[in-house]
Amino acid sequence: MQIALTKKLATAIGIKPPPINEVANPLFTWTANWTKVWDNRRTEDMLVLVNHATRFTVAIYQVKRNSLKNVAEMMRVAISNTLLAMNLNPELVAEYMHLSGEVEFVQNSSRQAAAWVTKAGTECAFYVGNEYNGIAKMFSDTVGVAANRLIVNYSGANKEGFYPYQAMINALSEMTGKQAYKYRAFELLVTLDLDIYKAVRKIILPANIKFAQLHKVLQSAFHWRNCHLYDFTVFEKEKGKLVARIVPFEEDLEYDEEAILMDGLTLSEFLTQDRNIIYTYDMGDEWKHEIQLVNVIDEWDKESPYLLEASGQTPPEDVGGVPGFIDFREVMLNTNHPRFKATKEWARYWTVELSEWKKRPKVISI
Repeated sequence: MQIALTKKLATAIGIKPPPINEVANPLFTWTANWTKVWDNRRTEDMLVLVNHATRFTVAIYQVKRNSLKNVAEMMRVAISNTLLAMNLNPELVAEYMHLSGEVEFVQNSSRQAAAWVTKAGTECAFYVGNEYNGIAKMFSDTVGVAANRLIVNYSGANKEGFYPYQAMINALSEMTGKQAYKYRAFELLVTLDLDIYKAVRKIILPANIKFAQLHKVLQSAFHWRNCHLYDFTVFEKEKGKLVARIVPFEEDLEYDEEAILMDGLTLSEFLTQDRNIIYTYDMGDEWKHEIQLVNVIDEWDKESPYLLEASGQTPPEDVGGVPGFIDFREVMLNTNHPRFKATKEWARYWTVELSEWKKRPKVISI
């Protein structure tokens, strides 16, 4: 594997790499840069790599200068972890890493590759800014996952756009002869009871999905805007006994000492056929989504999270819980209602019925 370093990164590492081997397989060639996420920071804090064949992005945050002494191994691990984080077949990932060989640093000489890695760095910086408050300590070598779901090579007269993760999957499958996906998955039935009807989503996702990711899946599937607090509560079905309350932030533990911090916890550790989970979003409006395990798929061979079915429109944010939503919906159904115009302006693009596009089966982007 050859990794072409920008001048800034080569200087930071303290090496003068040889010229790039132009005839090497571009699937085993990456360009890497060391960039800054926060404008108010004095030094760079994120490594970004872009694959030459597929424009697949790998990013590592936070990386301080004293961490660069182990940068070669850090990069290899990050490439593997990012591929695995996208649920790719572990056998396929292991084969790619084996065929790649040891890291060889070379000098970047491509303006195009430099532009790719700069653009990828900007996209990853936006992701970090949305996910992280910039104060607490954080390390992640899978920051690039979100960037790989953004279309590239599509601007101006160029209409040959593609998604980096799909290009990488196709290239690795063709090279190794191994299937792209192979993992244990759960089929879930998620129900939001709104009294007058139920908003229902049937979803397939990895069994080992972390609760933080599950939160994002549910936000996307129910078209929430991630503006409020949330938690997960696990119950035994027959007795209704509380098994665990799972919370996202350490501050939540101050109000419930028996709660469990979700950091690192996976769905498969808590959800069984004998249990259900309540996902509560917005502690004021109290939107309670019941999560039931419908089916366990031992070897799922497709991309996920995947929306199988959707019915029932979700309320708009801050409508006042179920009672407020019922009143709001009655107004929206009556164009002659004295509050219709003001309510319509407040609701903006909200519609009474779920659109056909939102009902359509699709990969859920998180």
